[in-house]
Amino acid sequence: MAETFGIAGRAIGAEHSPYIIAELSGNHNGDLGRALALVDAAASTGADAVKLQTYTADTITLDVDRPEFHIHGGLWDGRSLHELYQEASTPWDWHEALFDRARGHGLHCFSSPFDPTAVDFLETLDTPAYKIASFELVDTPLIRKAAATGKPLIMSTGIANYAEIEDAARAAREGGADGFALLHCISAYPAKPEEMRLGTIEALSQAFGVPIGLSDHTLGSAVAVAAIARGACIIEKHMTLARADGGPDAEFSLEPDEFRQLVADCRMAHAALGPAKHDRKGVGGANAQFRRSLYVTADVAKGEVLTDANVRSVRPGLGLAPKHLPDVLGRRAARALTRGEPIDWSMIAQD
Repeated sequence: MAETFGIAGRAIGAEHSPYIIAELSGNHNGDLGRALALVDAAASTGADAVKLQTYTADTITLDVDRPEFHIHGGLWDGRSLHELYQEASTPWDWHEALFDRARGHGLHCFSSPFDPTAVDFLETLDTPAYKIASFELVDTPLIRKAAATGKPLIMSTGIANYAEIEDAARAAREGGADGFALLHCISAYPAKPEEMRLGTIEALSQAFGVPIGLSDHTLGSAVAVAAIARGACIIEKHMTLARADGGPDAEFSLEPDEFRQLVADCRMAHAALGPAKHDRKGVGGANAQFRRSLYVTADVAKGEVLTDANVRSVRPGLGLAPKHLPDVLGRRAARALTRGEPIDWSMIAQD
């Protein structure tokens, strides 16, 4: 049984509608007006929350010209970490306006802190939760710092092994977090659907006993819907106003109409889940009456033999089940039978 978990009064778990987060990341392209428009767009999709990332290039990395500080391959090939994060960072003096805009829409707004100063800053904005990014999951002092605020945490597991996830979970619990959830994540940008390994959702749930979600870097909604079917109760997805506008995360972000479809699809998928039903009423409901059953198909005199000329399986389903046909044929009618009557055992003479 997963631990109780919620954000600002919104319960999150398998029995609740999926909690869907629009990740804004660097898709503001350096324009506060665009960032605010992203919040507005997220609200229009039916998402539950918008998420920011709180860092500066200097708090997340170093401006050092060494090979390990440059990206080799992939979407950002050839760029230095400092250069990339300088472009993608959300200025701290924008945060208050973004939090206010989100709250005005009734959206939760929270962020991923990347160092202790970001936690202190986000506390001044009364953030309702903290997100720990995949690459920071090994930073247990940062997790403890966020947990010590008494807020709930969402932690991505992207490139962590189980021992590292356990370390992070211990830091959250011992640090004082008001519950936490784990997100399965494939840290590829964009991620390929065939590499998503969604069975990990159930494995994480069994191993850690907390709500599990998906941080999804694929395009479209298919993988997120499949994740809901595997037990995910949180979906986090990047959103942009238009991929054609470019930006560091644009290639694996959904546009507002696509995000709206994602929300609808995930909610529908969750609504379709439920306990197994094997009773006739539960499976068929009112339509169960139209299943096949045994009926009189020609008038039969009392004492006449029942044959396939006067009894057969038809719709609806008010007579004996078709499996009883061999037991009925060759027997005699206990009374006169009229075409269209459903067969029951009282009609069969006791030899």
